[in-house]
Amino acid sequence: MSRQCAQCDEYKFRHGFTSNQWKKGDGSSRCMNCVNGVFGCNECGRSFSDRNALRMHMQVHRAKNVACPVCGDRRFGSGANAVQHVESGYCRGCTGAENARQQIYKFASQQSAMRPFMSHVPQLTYGGYDSGSVPDLPYRCAQCSKSFRHLSQLMQHEDQKHNNSNMLTY
Repeated sequence: MSRQCAQCDEYKFRHGFTSNQWKKGDGSSRCMNCVNGVFGCNECGRSFSDRNALRMHMQVHRAKNVACPVCGDRRFGSGANAVQHVESGYCRGCTGAENARQQIYKFASQQSAMRPFMSHVPQLTYGGYDSGSVPDLPYRCAQCSKSFRHLSQLMQHEDQKHNNSNMLTY
């Protein structure tokens, strides 16, 4: 004998319900997955114990259509992934991790839209950018003030914690 879950509309056998839920009768019983808060992926069917784990997993299913701002490779699921590719030092247009970190910092510090996300605004010198070293934690979340070493970390944080996937466009 099976019954339809009142929350997810799936038909399940008796063992798919707690005894208390089964006693409620057809139309008002919720299955164990719904009662226990199991969250399922609609794309691949994987199950997760909390909503955040499912949200993190859903990034796997994003289209890979974001281009690297330096080399132009269009194979990334988000702007954060593209920036992370540059920061890694493996981008053919900006080789070397420290060199890439300096170039990204230089680029970000020159963008007026990035000012709220900089932990301290670089001082301009004669000729433009101060070519000194990059601070240890140069980026900061404008909403919760958490600091980050890499721009990609800030972008991932903005996407995952504050639902802002378009923090920086290039």
